[in-house]
Amino acid sequence: MATVFSRIMLGTVQFGLEYGIANVAGKPSFDRVCDIVKTAFEGGVTALDTAAAYGTSEEVLGAALERLGLREAMAVVSKVPPIPDGTDAEAERFIEHSIRGSLQRLRLDRLAVCLLHREDDLRHLPLLEKMVERGLIAGAGVSLDSDRFLTEAANVRYIQLPYNVLDRRFDAFWSVAIQKKIYVFSRSVYLQGLLLMPEAHIRPSLSEVIPVRRDLETVAREAGCTMAELCMRYALSNPAVASVLTGVDTPEQMRENLRVAAVGPLPARSHTGMRTRLARVARPSGVVGAINLTPRGYAACGI
Repeated sequence: MATVFSRIMLGTVQFGLEYGIANVAGKPSFDRVCDIVKTAFEGGVTALDTAAAYGTSEEVLGAALERLGLREAMAVVSKVPPIPDGTDAEAERFIEHSIRGSLQRLRLDRLAVCLLHREDDLRHLPLLEKMVERGLIAGAGVSLDSDRFLTEAANVRYIQLPYNVLDRRFDAFWSVAIQKKIYVFSRSVYLQGLLLMPEAHIRPSLSEVIPVRRDLETVAREAGCTMAELCMRYALSNPAVASVLTGVDTPEQMRENLRVAAVGPLPARSHTGMRTRLARVARPSGVVGAINLTPRGYAACGI
């Protein structure tokens, strides 16, 4: 039986690392993590995203799910770290060892989905799929950072990728995803908070995004919604997206995300018009000015 993923997926990297452009408080306490997960579940969220590479995220999340009695209620997606060079046999052992470690830390018997964390490891997908046969995971896929592997991705069941109002790199992929019934988990809906944080708090290395944000604010006003609603509803309006992944630092932020998501997708007519309007703001390559709005681009900006 296929796993059913909620339309909103809670990202948990911030449970194990000080993560996010707008994050000034650091990692939340364990009690706060429990409150966030509880708030998410009570709001209808039944899918969680983590990774072995996210610091102590898996350990913290596993302990929280056990305290809350939600181990069986949540579909957990985790990821295999970059696979070292070597033989297929060595790669297979690495993958299995990584997954067993994740399961131990998460206090689970099986992952709903396990993704290859590095897109360049996509060639190892058949080895990851062996873990389905061994009962360690229910589904296998890949996390993409770019559009370099879209041809290969057309044959992958589960894909996580960056998608937001500024990023048009995957536009050619959506019809393929729908046709082939690929589960797409979209992340970076708020660009790690960059699209929502006060303008005065944007660091100088990212100042070129400010005029773009102002254009987006105009689009939001014309649509009669807030920036948060514009970003979330735009992602929810894409029929190819199974779940929109979003991370929070507090239960209050979780409730706000749930409120925004509850407004639902944009009306079809509004969505079409907004895509035309946003095309003047977004860049197909994901580049706004001199800033590459991808994880590698953030690193280049000293983030």
